[in-house]
Amino acid sequence: MAKTSDSPRAHARFKSPADRLFDTLNIVFMICLMVVTLYPFLNTLAVSFNNATDSVKGGIYLWPRDFTWENYKYVFNEATIFQATFISVLRTVIGTITSVFCCAMVAYTISRPEYVLRKFVSIAFILTMYFSGGLIPNFLLIRELGMLGTFSVYIIPGLIGVFNVIVIRSFIEGLPEGILESARIDGAGEFTTFMRIVLPLCVPVLATVSLFTAVSQWNSWFDVFLYNSSYTELSTLQYELMKILQNSNSSMNSGNDYASQFASSESGANQVTPTSIRATMTIVASVPIILVYPFLQKYFVQGMTLGGVKG
Repeated sequence: MAKTSDSPRAHARFKSPADRLFDTLNIVFMICLMVVTLYPFLNTLAVSFNNATDSVKGGIYLWPRDFTWENYKYVFNEATIFQATFISVLRTVIGTITSVFCCAMVAYTISRPEYVLRKFVSIAFILTMYFSGGLIPNFLLIRELGMLGTFSVYIIPGLIGVFNVIVIRSFIEGLPEGILESARIDGAGEFTTFMRIVLPLCVPVLATVSLFTAVSQWNSWFDVFLYNSSYTELSTLQYELMKILQNSNSSMNSGNDYASQFASSESGANQVTPTSIRATMTIVASVPIILVYPFLQKYFVQGMTLGGVKG
């Protein structure tokens, strides 16, 4: 008697026409989705490497027509850009580690059935997602706490993210209760159980939350504008890039239009424009996060799947 094979190749030979049509349409759809997702980034990359005055003509798609480094030289010629990059990296690393750890502790606390205030605390946290004191009360609070002009203003106000707490709590509630009970029987306290049992089991969801927090910290600039705009040593990369873009807009608005500037440039030298600077800033700000994301991708998918569904 002939044996039937359970291999994917054997199954593929017996697919019905409807299944083959579905696979074909699925592949076409995913290719289109990939193109739609990648094209804006590749186009921005091409514009950032193209001569700024030449970019005004349009017609740049996936490859620069007049390659140049001048846009990046203009951005990195700013005296404070490297100090600002260091502050951005520092706030991203410290802010992510402290925020994720604090969110995990809060999530573990409100996930325990024996905590009598868990419902009240959970509701209080959720309310903060819909209501806030407003910009002026927040500024007054930061001022009264003495955090104006300090690095701590980047870290302390964002220690607890309610959405992150909810995601981590859902993940913890899906852990086998027997593991935690075994730790308590062995004499472990709550903090020991949290550090040695819960945290190692929560690596996928912690990696997911870490990615959320790191992106938020890296892209943040408004808090610099509100609290530390007068302290150049505490400026961040995003804030400096925003100022460069504003200066570029101001200089272009105070002069002639792009066409006349391009016509008056007999030597063909590159003259930056807000469009070229915006594209360059997008690449400079995006590349660090893009480099980090592949290392967290498998944890990101697993953490969102397990954290969003209680098993």
